[in-house]
Formats: sequence, structure tokens, C-alpha cells
Amino acid sequence: MSFEQPASFGRSRLFKFPLLQLSTRRIVSERYGERVPASEVQRSPVSSPTLRVLKQSRRCWPHLLGITGLSLLALPFTLLYPLPLKIAVDSVLGKQPLPEFLRWLSPHPTSAAWALSVAILMLLAIAVLVNLQALASWWLQTYTGEKLVWDFRAELLDHVQRLPLAFHDRYGANDSVYRIQHDAPAIQYVAIQGLIPLLTALATVSGMLYVTAQIDRSLALVALAITPILFLLSAGCSRVVRKRSHEIKVLDSSAMSVIQEVLGSIRLIKAFGQESHEHERFVRHSSLRMTEQVKLAMWQALFNVLIGLTIAGGTAAALYIGVQHVHAGVLGVGSLLVVMAYIAQMYQPLQLLSTKTTDVQAWLASLERAFMILDQTPEIEESRHAITLTSARGEFEFRNVSFQYEGTTRGLENLSFQIPAGSRVGIVGSTGAGKTTLLNLLMRFYDPTEGQALLDGVDIRDYRIADLRRQFAVVLQEPVLFAASMAENIAYGKRDASDEEIVAAAKAASSHDFIMRMPEGYETRAGERGIRLSGGERQRISLARAFLRDSPILILDEPTSSVDVNTEAAIMEATEKLVAGRTTFMIAHRLNTLKSCDLILVLEHGQLVEIRSGAQEHWAATVGS
Repeated sequence: MSFEQPASFGRSRLFKFPLLQLSTRRIVSERYGERVPASEVQRSPVSSPTLRVLKQSRRCWPHLLGITGLSLLALPFTLLYPLPLKIAVDSVLGKQPLPEFLRWLSPHPTSAAWALSVAILMLLAIAVLVNLQALASWWLQTYTGEKLVWDFRAELLDHVQRLPLAFHDRYGANDSVYRIQHDAPAIQYVAIQGLIPLLTALATVSGMLYVTAQIDRSLALVALAITPILFLLSAGCSRVVRKRSHEIKVLDSSAMSVIQEVLGSIRLIKAFGQESHEHERFVRHSSLRMTEQVKLAMWQALFNVLIGLTIAGGTAAALYIGVQHVHAGVLGVGSLLVVMAYIAQMYQPLQLLSTKTTDVQAWLASLERAFMILDQTPEIEESRHAITLTSARGEFEFRNVSFQYEGTTRGLENLSFQIPAGSRVGIVGSTGAGKTTLLNLLMRFYDPTEGQALLDGVDIRDYRIADLRRQFAVVLQEPVLFAASMAENIAYGKRDASDEEIVAAAKAASSHDFIMRMPEGYETRAGERGIRLSGGERQRISLARAFLRDSPILILDEPTSSVDVNTEAAIMEATEKLVAGRTTFMIAHRLNTLKSCDLILVLEHGQLVEIRSGAQEHWAATVGS
């Protein structure tokens, strides 16, 4: 069958692959702050969340400074806002002339009509300037907020991919997805709606307090007297809100995990008729979150009431004393109105900061969950003097290698063997014998607890990790396909592959013909996790990917365990071509799969109990003590 290349073929491989796949193995039920065992993941010291926000936002500091500057620009407008009211009371309704700094605007400073015109013009000018400032501030805040979230999410995803498998085994993919997608956006709220309003509020309060003190110092002191009360209320509420927000985030993540599990396992659920059970499971998880959210809302409402009453008390005290000063002739009516307007505007940022405390604490709870990912450092670390590995010969040696998973007795115990380059090695054993663990050690997903694993006579820990893993092509028992085109899936291990190379790999894997029968050929999308393909077709796409990778070492993890006899024959034919000239490790249970192996490693309970020689009997292998 001839291959006709679609017009877009070769361009669509710019598609961004979803590197973080959703797991449906389990629901994460971790408590926030539960420490991952040291042998799996090492924690970095955690500093103040606020300081971490500043550090994380360093690439956006110019934008944040711009937002701060625009916010501070509103301060003089705020100070001028009550002035038209004072002019209307004192110079329009009363007999006082315009203030000295405004008399140049009017040829008749004592004229009520001119004073009214000045007041109206000032009111309109201030309104225009305030709205222009708000427009510029809104645009810059939106852009900066989105950029902060974009940068933070990208860094989290990049980091979480580099964490050891132990981290992903413990927390699961769903929890990491929640932290990246739902917790990370809190950075823009803390930076833009938390820190910047704090600075501008302090400036506004200081300005209002200074102007009020110039008019009536005692009223300024009375207005300021409620500040300690607001501070104590905010501090007390912060502790409660932060704790409850953590609990809600964990419950919310758990409820989302149920949704992802249900949608990812919908065929199984329908087959067993478990729709009602899954619905009840989701309701149970989400109802717990709802209960905690309502409790938190009640705390917030109570806190807001106390803040409102405190500010009302401060305003009432200032009004009472101000009226007494007017009666005593110390203060004019217009000046009292200005002072009360300034006090109201001074209380606005104080009230905003106090009531926003609950929001800030919830955001900080989210950020702490997101920062937890960045606090994890891979146990698999590259040596500073790592060796570059271009192309390995494929000679392996294990010297008294032992490995144990944290908190379990499963693993490997004292394995020793030698594998010449180009050998075909079968790995057999019962479930839990350590077969997959052995392969994980080969690719350095884990490091041995004891002993050495050598490739071409060099400890694999001495190689650059990227170079080491580039030597492997992997075909898994359950092939992983992305929601991309057939060409993109085949080229995943070699992103710069040409169209001709992709087609050649597909032909070698016996997948070219069925691909060409698809509506769009190589541009046909596989669907989420390859759902549009049969099991055998997915496996042959996986084999084509390994052909294109063209690595010197091949790992086959039971590639024919879940296919029919005819498909198995096609896969084995393609596999036979793939393993030629490569060091190959193959996990298999079927005897016909192992017939071509040069060596068979028999594992039981983590121990190498037997090494069986295959067709090549001119070299010997013995079990190490």
C-alpha cells in the first residue's frame, strides 16, 4: 500500500504532549503536611509563604511595581475627592471664599456661582482621572496575574516530572493535577490582591491620617484607636481560616479524584453497573467538603460582622467628638464633613484588609500545597562529574544489588549477574517477584540500596541521567498513547524524526497498513489514552515508537499478554526484527515468548534463584553469593 502524505503531515508534531497523565489507581487520602519518607523524597526547608511568593514572582517584579505605582497614583485623587463637597458647603452654601490654591481658577473668588462651577469641574476631573487610573491598573493586573499563574504552573509541571517514581506512587497523579491546576492560581491573588493592597492601604491610611490630623488632631487619634482591635481580630481569624482552608483543599482534591477515576473507568463502571455506587461515593466525598466550607463561611461571616461593628464604633466616636468640636467653635461644618469623609476613606482600606484576611489565608493554604511540590527534591541525583554517554554497547553487570521500597519488605536481595552486549534476556517469576523493580533499576528510576549496577563497565550512577535513559527503548504491557495523531505518537521518542522515518518505523512494526485504513492516515488522532484503537493496534504503535527510537537497549514488559493469538503472532514478528542487534530485557510468562532468549533470569521473592542458559551456551552465568 502506498503512502500518501497529508498536507499537514510533519507540521502537526509541534503538538504539545500532555506530559502529566491522570492515574485512576486510587483516591489520594493524604493529610496535608504528611511527610514523605526520606528515602523516597527529600524535603527542602520551607520559608515564609509570603517571601516565597515574592521570590516566585521575581520575573514579574517590573509589572508588580507598575501596579503598585498605579495604585499609589490613586492616593492624591482620593485625598482630593472630598474637596468639591467642602467647596459646595463653605463657598456655595456658605459665605467663605474659595481656598487660596483654587482662587486662580475663578475671576470672582467670592461668587457662589463661580465656586459651584469650580466644584463641579473638580468633581468631573477627579472622576476622569480616577477611572483612567482604574482602567490602566485593571489591564496591568490582568496581564500580570495570568503571567504569574502561567510561569508557576509551568515550573510546577517541569519539576513534578523530575521527581522520583516514589513521589508519584505515594501521592498519585490526581493530587498533583489539583495542586498545579487549582492551587497554583492563588499566586496571583496573594501577589496582586494581597501584598499590593497592603502597601497601598498603608499609604492611603497614612495620607488620610496626616490630612485629618492637620484639620483636627484629636479626631485623627480617635479614628486610629480601633487599629489594634482590627489587628487582633485579623490575627485570631487567620489561624482558624488557614487550618480549615487546608482541610477543604484536601477534601476538594479527593472529590476531584473521584470524578477523574469515574470518567477514566467509565467502561468498567458501566459493565458492572456501578453508576449508583460511584455517584454515592462522589456525594460522600463532596458532602464532607461542603460541610467544612459552610463552617468556614460562618467563621468568615462572624469575623466580618465584628470588623463592621468595630469600624462603626470608631466612626460613631469620631462623629460625636467632631460635633462637640463644631459646637465649641473649634471646627467648621465643612471641615467636619471633610474629616468624616477622610475617616470613612481611611477605614475603607482597613476594612478591606481585615475582611480580606480570610481570602488571603485561603490563598496561602493553596500556595503551601503548590509549593510542597517544589519542596520535593529527587532522590535520584546526577553526579557533578557525570559522564557523557553517546551510544552504549549494552553490556550489563549487577554486583550484589539489593533494593527495598520504603515501608515494605518487597524489593530485590543480593542480585549478581552479567549480561553480554546484544543478549536477549528473559525475566520470569511470580507476581511480586521483583521483575519490574529490576527494570526500574536498569533505567535508574531508583538507585540500589546496596551494590552496583554497571553498564559497559561503568556504574550507571556515574552517567548523565538523560544520556543513560536515551539508551533505552521501552514497550510496556499496557501501551501509553497520547491524544495526538498516529505520527506524533510514533515520533514521541524522537521528536525531530522525518515523515519517512515515521513511516519506516510503522512498517517495521506492522502498523502501517491499519494506519492507512484510518480516515486521515497518519494524522488520525488516537483519542485519549489511545481509546480509538484496539489493544493490538496500540501495542504496534508502541513498537513503532521503539523502532524509531533506535536505542541500543530494549525493554519489553509482557508486550503480548493482553492480545489474541493472531495479534500476538504479528507483534512477535515485529518484535523479532526490533530486538536484532540490541541488548533486550523481556518480562514474559508464555514459553513461546522466551524461546529466543539467550538467558533467562528466574526471580522469586526478590531473589535470583536461577539463571537458565538459552540458545547461546558458549558463555556461562552463575548466581552470585
